Amino acid sequence: MTSADARRATSVGGLAILIWSTLAVLTTGSGEIPPLQLVAMALSIAFVVGLLYLKARGSSLKDLRLQPLPVWALGIWGLFGYHFLYFRAFRLAPPVEVNLLNYLWPLLIVLLSAFLPGKGLRWYHLVGTGLALLGTFVLITGGKGLAIAPGYISGYTAAVGAAVVWSTYSVISRKFREVPTEMVAGYCGVAAVLALISHLVFETTVMPQGAQWLVVLGIGLGPAGTAFYVWDYGVKKGDIRVLGVGSYLIPLLSTGLLVLFGKANSTGGVWLSAALIVSGAVLAGQDLLRGRG
Repeated sequence: MTSADARRATSVGGLAILIWSTLAVLTTGSGEIPPLQLVAMALSIAFVVGLLYLKARGSSLKDLRLQPLPVWALGIWGLFGYHFLYFRAFRLAPPVEVNLLNYLWPLLIVLLSAFLPGKGLRWYHLVGTGLALLGTFVLITGGKGLAIAPGYISGYTAAVGAAVVWSTYSVISRKFREVPTEMVAGYCGVAAVLALISHLVFETTVMPQGAQWLVVLGIGLGPAGTAFYVWDYGVKKGDIRVLGVGSYLIPLLSTGLLVLFGKANSTGGVWLSAALIVSGAVLAGQDLLRGRG
């Protein structure tokens, strides 16, 4: 793959960052739908979309079933494991601490990428990631300290576990770079079933009403659908270090959309975090900006 191909793939993967940034504002319109139920419904939609794409390409589920077990295990680990731990963390610990601990995953992606062939870390990768992490801390906490309490240790552990799951899924996916991105359809299908089972065990079903169906459809087509497909392509073919640091833009863009739609207030802390996150992303993305991706 040429540098131009890698830059193009990184740009495609970057679309996932933009799409995931819409999740918060979309979720505000989901009403009282339990989170695991929402995941199951959204991933089901993503699975159907994947099937339609497979059919358009002249492929089928049979082609996916032929993939080796480790490939299936990785996809289920990533899509189901992450969402299960993420939502369990919010049930067991305060949201501010959970959100911040969850956003260790971009940092872990950058650090773990050092073990990939030809993807060693330079000083600007580490400094840029540090600035972005600091900006995320300011954004989520409002510049205040964290109230870490021993009673919430299980929730904190689940949040860190979610970060570990998503970062390892993203990095190890590069080892399977020859596996077609269409395989994500299979991941979504199995993860949807497991999410449904978890929902029935841990939650009470709430049927969407009116416009909430459109919200579920939007999440299934976007943050829980298309985003997974373009992310898979990006981490396999593009610069995973740039994608890792760029992912710190997600909480910033999410907050910006919440402010735009009147769901949150613009503060000095938001602007400070914006400067830190953008500066960190630009610094860490030097390889891409200089055409060395």
